[in-house]
Amino acid sequence: PAAACSVAGDYRIPTNLELVDGADMILLATVDGGTAIGAIDDPDAMRIDISPVASIKGDIAAAPTSLPIALAPVTLAILSHPYDLEHAHPLSQTGGCIRYMVPQGSRVLFFLNRSDDGWAPAGGPFSRWAEDVLTDDAPWLQVVRLYAEAAALRASDRTAYLTARRDEYAARHDDPVAQLIAADIARQLAGPNPPLRGELPPAPDGTGD
Repeated sequence: PAAACSVAGDYRIPTNLELVDGADMILLATVDGGTAIGAIDDPDAMRIDISPVASIKGDIAAAPTSLPIALAPVTLAILSHPYDLEHAHPLSQTGGCIRYMVPQGSRVLFFLNRSDDGWAPAGGPFSRWAEDVLTDDAPWLQVVRLYAEAAALRASDRTAYLTARRDEYAARHDDPVAQLIAADIARQLAGPNPPLRGELPPAPDGTGD
């Protein structure tokens, strides 16, 4: 139901910091219902119903209550890997190169941009624009909040802020989640991602609960 995508060889997948910086709204919401894949013939009619929980960026009063993607059928109700902070959801490797199906009942962190028709996915192909975060201490939620703080700083102050946060997490030697977060911050400090050069990004090794 989603149109296939093709990206130029010099396309760069946005880093997580770039994704946060470029989004007009970052919204935590639960998926209440909507249109299931296969239930309609017109992809433009796909919708999910959501209930906003919190806004990490943007005014929650302006948050949407529906989005132009679909509910995943049971066979494709795959949750994001909770400890993969680098790669987008596996379904971004199909169709339109972004995740366009989410499970009913999940809690998802959506990155959104304003469009003439309302709210639309931010980030572009292969970005982490919609990842499941089922707990309040989910690593993805932690780093997005951190990057939102960094993005609100002057550009000249971001490197020092991120370096300090990386070092804080890296010092927690017995905490594997802290090590994952430190590694992701290090990726942001390294700068933009390299261009795809015609190659698709590697698919994640697995999915989480």
